[in-house]
Amino acid sequence: MAKDKEPVPVDPEHEKLEGKGLLTGDLEMGRWLFAQPCDFLRGATSIENLPPVSAPEICFAGRSNVGKSSLVNALTGRNTLARTSNTPGRTQELNFFTLGPKGYPALTLVDLPGYGYARETRSRVEQWTKLVMAYLRGRVALQRVLVLIDSRHGLKDSDHEVMKLLDETAVSFQVVLTKIDKLKASEVDARVEDVRMGVRRHVAAHPTVLATSSEKGDGIAELRAEIALLADREAFRYKTQSE
Repeated sequence: MAKDKEPVPVDPEHEKLEGKGLLTGDLEMGRWLFAQPCDFLRGATSIENLPPVSAPEICFAGRSNVGKSSLVNALTGRNTLARTSNTPGRTQELNFFTLGPKGYPALTLVDLPGYGYARETRSRVEQWTKLVMAYLRGRVALQRVLVLIDSRHGLKDSDHEVMKLLDETAVSFQVVLTKIDKLKASEVDARVEDVRMGVRRHVAAHPTVLATSSEKGDGIAELRAEIALLADREAFRYKTQSE
């Protein structure tokens, strides 16, 4: 009588990736991409100053002090690439960074000015808003907007306003929670689910909400993998093991 086959043990890390629509190979591709040179290209204070399109673009949007610059630094492994500040709203321009071999960028990362900072003058806020919205509406190379949400506070009205604009302009966006190290471990899953339910009404939203910590490194590999799927793979000469 043949013995029943022993069940194959479930790899919890593999199961976790499948829940995000990712594979182990995607993590390696993300690691490979973000090991490439990453350089500051230009800071733009007007639409006329935007650099020519040279690669697919991913941009980071979020309320002031959400941790955008810290996340860019964590993704690239370069502590001083994007400027950080204890003063919310200090980044007042669109900052462009090329990622990939010299002369052959696979991706352009764009750090947008923060929104929702009440201490700035009305005219300055309107100026920033006009610039950011013009970029979001008209940049043909833009593949996805990563909308960063502070995990301690969840979704705010200003976040929904930006998401509504992205719905109207059919620009795909994905929500990324930041600073999950500030929550208790037992609170993280509940906050992810709460935010996931909150963005369901937005037609341009990616279904997966990622949770990250720039301080501890949580979720950084998964976010790199998501971003790498949108890059020009030929430009950074990545091949899977089967190729």
